[in-house]
Amino acid sequence: MTETSESRWAIAIHGGAGSMTPETMDGAAVAAHEAALVVALDAGRVVLAAGGSALDAVCAAVKELEDDPHFNAGRGAVFTYHGTNELDAAVMDGATRGAGAVCGVTHTRNPVNLARTVMEQSPHVFLSGVGAEEFAREQGVEMVDPDWFATEPRWAQLQELKAKKLGWFDAGLKYGTVGAVAVDTAGHVAAATSTGGLTGKRWGRIGDSPLIGAGTYADDRAAAVSCTGSGEQFIRAAVSHEICARMRLGGEGAQAATEAVLAEVGDMGGVGGVIYATPGGETGFAFTTPGMFRGRADSEGLREVGIFGES
Repeated sequence: MTETSESRWAIAIHGGAGSMTPETMDGAAVAAHEAALVVALDAGRVVLAAGGSALDAVCAAVKELEDDPHFNAGRGAVFTYHGTNELDAAVMDGATRGAGAVCGVTHTRNPVNLARTVMEQSPHVFLSGVGAEEFAREQGVEMVDPDWFATEPRWAQLQELKAKKLGWFDAGLKYGTVGAVAVDTAGHVAAATSTGGLTGKRWGRIGDSPLIGAGTYADDRAAAVSCTGSGEQFIRAAVSHEICARMRLGGEGAQAATEAVLAEVGDMGGVGGVIYATPGGETGFAFTTPGMFRGRADSEGLREVGIFGES
């Protein structure tokens, strides 16, 4: 059967932007990360190909990335300065502009699921810490012992940071966030983002990922956007909302708007990456770091993953 514009769907995912290069990643690491990206991409792709919603697709993709220790979200999240894993996530539905977000959770296996539950089962948008997990337990969201999130490589990164006295936190952005954006056959878009934050973060620091309009945004009038990078600058530039506003009010294309806003982040001293999906079925990305774990698929046969700038 020939695909029509009405039945077109598309999805894009990311596993963080950072200092990955062919010189810093051996072949085994590249293969492992690409395989993990394929699993997450296909989790969302299957939902969309069966006529499922963009919201279901992005949550399915991000859940896989949260459960994979190769990425800084869920299991495999980085450690705070005090040796804990504190997780943040957000989701947004472009059809209604409904949104849900959580931050600072320590027992919720899949923070993206909790963020969606906040959106759908509470009167609020954003819950934090102990209160967010009280709500999670009331709603039957799966909980785990904090040891579930901890991995030896992430612990070693924290010890390296402390030993080298590299600063307040890992500002090198070697390991980022995860996210997904999608458009379904009804033309609705959605976005989801999840992260463990920065290695060595202190004082309950929260980045852009769970902030609606900063690291995560979706609007059927423009696009769905998920970000990864230096969170403080992404917050100040309201990156995901700014991209959508440029598209909706300024008439800019998605790629042009994304690159322009990333340039503004650069002017503030920040770096990172963005993925987007439009109601018309376009997906794309841009990043100002050496690499970004990423993938895309659509109803016209596109199915690809990449890591480095030239790929």
